Amino acid sequence: MANHKSALKRHRQSIKRAERNKHYRTLMKSAIKKARLALDEKSPKAAELVKTAICTIDRVKGKGIIPANRASRYVSKLASKIKG
Repeated sequence: MANHKSALKRHRQSIKRAERNKHYRTLMKSAIKKARLALDEKSPKAAELVKTAICTIDRVKGKGIIPANRASRYVSKLASKIKG
C-alpha cells in the first residue's frame, strides 16, 4: 500500500464503502430468501414479501452495488415464481 496521504485516505474510504455495500447486499439477499421461502410454502404474505424484495433490489441497484442486469434477473425470477 502506498504511503501518500491521498492514497491512505482513499484506502480508508474504500474500507468504509466496502462495509456499507456488504450491509446492503446482505439486506437484499435476506429479502430474496424470505420471499422465496414464502413462495415455496405458499404463504399468504408471499406477495407482500416479494414486493419488499423487489423494492430492496431496486434500491441496491440504484446505489450501484449490483449491476442492472443482475437486479433485473433477480426481479424476473421472483416475478415468474409468483405467477407460477
